[in-house]
Amino acid sequence: MSAQPGTEVDPLLAMGRGILATQPFSVLIGAELGVLGAGRCELGLAITPQLKQQNGFAHGGVVSYLADNAITFAAGSALQVAVVTGEYKINYLRPAIGERLLARARTVHVGKSQAVCQCDVVAIADGVEKLCAVAQGTIVRMAGAAAEMAPALRSAA
Repeated sequence: MSAQPGTEVDPLLAMGRGILATQPFSVLIGAELGVLGAGRCELGLAITPQLKQQNGFAHGGVVSYLADNAITFAAGSALQVAVVTGEYKINYLRPAIGERLLARARTVHVGKSQAVCQCDVVAIADGVEKLCAVAQGTIVRMAGAAAEMAPALRSAA
């Protein structure tokens, strides 16, 4: 079945969605990759009852996962190699209350072997976004697999 005209998915986004689909935890919690490219990423998920903590808002681990994975995807698209998180920090600003979480990550510096990224995580309730966390991380080139990944990223970019 072919895509309708005007509904083609960017090759880099399609590749990113394929990578996300190989991550069992991402699949388990229902993460969705909406934007990927040019050192940026948007990763979201529905806040289901299973992802909440005892006070009724999204668990901090889920918020942190979303920021970390969005930062890693943003860096991977900028470095054009397979990457892993080298260092990461998150500040929780308010409880994540709503129907969805959305992490928007962007690179702030890209070198040869690492990228520094920042991410805002918003909770969306009734169409209104509220910033609930900010994160920053250093993402590094993954030894060995990095060379294998680069051609696929370059051809998709």
